[in-house]
Amino acid sequence: MNENPSQQRIPVPLALRVSGASFAYAQTPALTGIDFDLHAGEAVALIGPNGSGKSTLLKGILGLIQRTEGTVEVLGQATAPAGTVGYVPQTDELDPEFPVSLEQVVMMGRYRELGWLRLPGKKDRRAVAEALETVGLGHRAKTRFGELSGGQQQRGLLARAVAAGPRLLLLDEPFNGLDQSNREALVGTVERLKADGVAVLVSTHDLELARAVCERVLLLNGNQVAFGPRESVLTLENVQRTFHEVGVEMDQHTLVIPGHEGH
Repeated sequence: MNENPSQQRIPVPLALRVSGASFAYAQTPALTGIDFDLHAGEAVALIGPNGSGKSTLLKGILGLIQRTEGTVEVLGQATAPAGTVGYVPQTDELDPEFPVSLEQVVMMGRYRELGWLRLPGKKDRRAVAEALETVGLGHRAKTRFGELSGGQQQRGLLARAVAAGPRLLLLDEPFNGLDQSNREALVGTVERLKADGVAVLVSTHDLELARAVCERVLLLNGNQVAFGPRESVLTLENVQRTFHEVGVEMDQHTLVIPGHEGH
């Protein structure tokens, strides 16, 4: 029986493909044997212990560290098209004491398109307003950045990345130190971005987060331990293999790793 064309599944565009990739710092191997992909509208969680290579992989995708083997393709290209990748690092160099509003911080995400000499136009202001609404901070646009809570600042930095209109978003431990309200707001933000077709790669040690927003999981510890749908990858056996240097306890919602700080 022929399938109704209107019911046929439309292929989801591939935002990222990493094949046989290894990365190094000054010729010292840091991460080896990475194979995974990420589609538009999907989130993949990177999970591993301290020093496992989560941040290394994100920086490798950005081309900030040396790739010694394999390939990385963003939107089908070896070099990411300008403005297509957003990145929110663990720490940001923006001084919270600097007298700048949240709205101005988010406008920084438009500078690649604006250049340094052109003033923001309606399109730029609309992109900033939409980014702030996406992270739930539209009502704080005029607030001085330094007056926001740590969690709100983190969401503001995410809005800065979103304002550029990326198709691939890389998040490095975005939930570290956030209270419950900011965690929930950030989860909602990731869901909205996915609904808009953005592909999200998020480094985390939080299995509850991975289950909440990520369809697939990549386990790392110097190399690739496992990759696939979260329910088949997030097993006690796989997690123990990943965090092999410490004892691991896991139930449906929680991962307990004694002495692990989650960086």
